[in-house]
Amino acid sequence: MKVMDSLLEHKLDQLTLPLAVVLPDGHRIGAADAVITIRLKQMSSLAHIAAGEVGKVAQDYVEDRLDFDGSVRDLMVIAAQMIGNDPTQDSGGSATLNWWREIRLNARSRARHQVHADAQQIQFHYDVSDAFYELWLDPKRLYSCAYFAAPDMDLGQAQQAKLDHICRKLLLHPGERFLDIGAGWGGLLLWAAEHYGVRGHGITLSRNQHAHVNQLIEERGLGGRVTMELMDYRELPEDDPYDKIASVGMFEHVGRAQMPDYFAKIHRLLKPGGLLMNHGITAGGTRNHQLGAGMGEFIERYIFPGGELLHVSKVTETMSEAQLEPLDLENLRPHYARTLWAWSDALEANLAKARELTRESVVRAYRLYLAGSAMGFEQGWMALFQMLAARPSGHVDQGPMRGAQSQFPFNRAYMYRP
Repeated sequence: MKVMDSLLEHKLDQLTLPLAVVLPDGHRIGAADAVITIRLKQMSSLAHIAAGEVGKVAQDYVEDRLDFDGSVRDLMVIAAQMIGNDPTQDSGGSATLNWWREIRLNARSRARHQVHADAQQIQFHYDVSDAFYELWLDPKRLYSCAYFAAPDMDLGQAQQAKLDHICRKLLLHPGERFLDIGAGWGGLLLWAAEHYGVRGHGITLSRNQHAHVNQLIEERGLGGRVTMELMDYRELPEDDPYDKIASVGMFEHVGRAQMPDYFAKIHRLLKPGGLLMNHGITAGGTRNHQLGAGMGEFIERYIFPGGELLHVSKVTETMSEAQLEPLDLENLRPHYARTLWAWSDALEANLAKARELTRESVVRAYRLYLAGSAMGFEQGWMALFQMLAARPSGHVDQGPMRGAQSQFPFNRAYMYRP
């Protein structure tokens, strides 16, 4: 135990913020003026802290083997320093071992992303409690990266800016058929219908979201132009393709093995010349299948079962192999860090109410998930890309847009008009 204490004291001395650890017997290790104090209920947690295994420390907190005093913002500063190694780096190994690992990962991904399994995984996350999400999301309940087009925007303004940014990029026009894959609580679907005049169709696997959006459609008198179904994207009929398709915060749930089929399905659902907006989280490293230091396992267990991230280079390669032409990639990584901190701050301000709405373990998991993800995006361990692509029409225009084969203009100016 003295060796463990010595190792921990050495790590604490390296931190820029003072941390203290209180053992179950009351013995205190660390600074007297600590901004964060971790109080252990079981000694097993001490080894996790000393080793910088922040995912296991987070699991200990969720399962009530430890508590902490102080702000989650300070806790995340300390956690990032305790990790030590870059959690996006591959663990290494020979080319043969890496090849076999890819085979195993793909086999596991295929097994866990069957239609029935994906439905259960989505419902595990999104059907916790609408009222719980309402505590810390913006009024439109948009659960994806906001777009801070101006530095003084609050979260609600930045989320509306995100909706408009996506609609502009897709060049939405009145009367077009628009598909929103994984439409969430309907923010983009309804915005596109009300502000751009499209005929919108959304799908989700969340029963709560499905009921909520259909209620909004009825309340706003959009029944003739907007529909929302409880459906897996793989089950969408392909006989009447869409002019434009958006997938926002959804493809993280698809799975690495299913990614080629996902983009192939979108290709079949999209009219020749039509546009796709694929907005989602990508891995920060090029080879790691999840974050190290136990963070990936924590998110898999408590937050997003079945979630899998790919590097943007792999995503665009897979997209291209499905005959979708990448047109514009915009990295919103710092926007997501700011979004997540806004969510985290809102949850921290409503902890008592949150505990009335759901289980204590859920509140604890989300406290660390939101703040930890904000830290991860700040550090560059994850990224968020808006990937605009087209299904080429096969027709070479002979006019000034010669060779475009889609509605995409020759420059990006249209995206940023005042």
